[in-house]
Amino acid sequence: MHKPEPQETVTPLNELSAVDLIAGYRAKQFTPSEVLEDVLAHVAAWEPHIKALYAFDPDGARAVAKASTDRWQNGEPNGTLDGVPVTIKDNIATKGLPVPLGAASVKLVPATVDAPPAARLREAGAVIFSKTTMPDYGMLSSGLSSFHPLTRNPWNVAKNPGGSSSGAGAAGAAGYGPLHLGTDIGGSVRLPACWCGLVALKPSLGRVPIDPPYVGRVAGPMTRTVDDAALMMSVLSRPDRRDGMSLPPDSVHWKTLEKSPRKLRIGLMLDLGVGQPLEQAVRGVAVKAAKAFEAAGAVVTEVDGILTREMLDGLDNFWRARMWDDLSKLTPDERGKTLPYIHDWAKAGAKLSGVDVIRGFNATMAIRTAAAKLFAELDYVISPVSPVVNFAAEAASPLNDPDKPFEHICYTVPWNMSENPAVSINGGYDDSGFPIGVQIIGRRFDDLGVLGMAKAFEGLRGPQKPWPTPPAK
Repeated sequence: MHKPEPQETVTPLNELSAVDLIAGYRAKQFTPSEVLEDVLAHVAAWEPHIKALYAFDPDGARAVAKASTDRWQNGEPNGTLDGVPVTIKDNIATKGLPVPLGAASVKLVPATVDAPPAARLREAGAVIFSKTTMPDYGMLSSGLSSFHPLTRNPWNVAKNPGGSSSGAGAAGAAGYGPLHLGTDIGGSVRLPACWCGLVALKPSLGRVPIDPPYVGRVAGPMTRTVDDAALMMSVLSRPDRRDGMSLPPDSVHWKTLEKSPRKLRIGLMLDLGVGQPLEQAVRGVAVKAAKAFEAAGAVVTEVDGILTREMLDGLDNFWRARMWDDLSKLTPDERGKTLPYIHDWAKAGAKLSGVDVIRGFNATMAIRTAAAKLFAELDYVISPVSPVVNFAAEAASPLNDPDKPFEHICYTVPWNMSENPAVSINGGYDDSGFPIGVQIIGRRFDDLGVLGMAKAFEGLRGPQKPWPTPPAK
């Protein structure tokens, strides 16, 4: 009896990695215009349900993709990402578009130039077809915003995608092309990556030039694969003199080489003693990841967290005062347009003394000291990204309490203040199939090593569940 030949599954163009897209363009298997149309069709199916995009510009993107298609057909690509679709977070300026910062209280003034990360992506030939949503001033890990519609999680639209790179996380999980650019000052690329099943690198401070620069603030890639994150970093890390905190240009070779865990000293950081309790499903995924590295030859030791209650409250005080400084400059009508949660949280900053605020800022130095001591004995640290599996789409944070705003960032915020590179990568799922991220942290400036460890983990973690598909109409 004749057995039918197994049907080969063809990956839709919008699902292909950036690495595979470039290979396909080179081999003339498909064109940037064809890829963009596939992405736009996918956006049309998903966007009514998740609301991930701001300043969506399909016609402008079509013109850019057509120019890229012509270059590839002539064998003359112009840049590392020529023809690859990409989204950019609202708060990263792109020429000609307002930068609302997710807040209805911000005046809509078109940006006069691209910020450094946007400039690098455009120079590399990327097809920027949309910006992505964020919460007010980037001060929430939520898809809730006073300016943008509520952004939802493609894995379960009743759940939050996280933030503040909320639209980027949702777009990545929904398959809006392979590359998404976010920013992170306390977990804002890693938390949505955790809750959306993505890879996200928070680079060492200064590795990716940004404007405006700030303490702990970085821009980083949000992708489905480690190789795509590395490819994106090869572009984003190029120098720009506008960032006075950027690192000197160096010769990092961003093609990810899988790093052997053999004989590496890895710390497993579970219970922090501060913040929200660790949910059992999250603990199980982090422990499983550590055991996988141990089975591959690493020496794994459980270690204590470095964040204290005093440090977390200090950061809270400092950021409240900083946010109130910005809001206090607005008219009462403008200030009244701010998300109430953010307004109520920041308003407490007006009552803090100068000493309170300085003590809060000095928490950054205490965290840096603790991190340096930890990494004197370790090569890498593995931890959860978030203490919780997920939370409601409509909530401003897992606790949804402006008096306790940062209880969920205790695994992520230390590495912004200490400037260490840290990557979130999907580690597993809960019983309902919702993704749970694992965080891998390295020494300062070891961005490539962190990506190499994430690449190794991709091979150790086992098969992944299929990405979500658009809800039926």
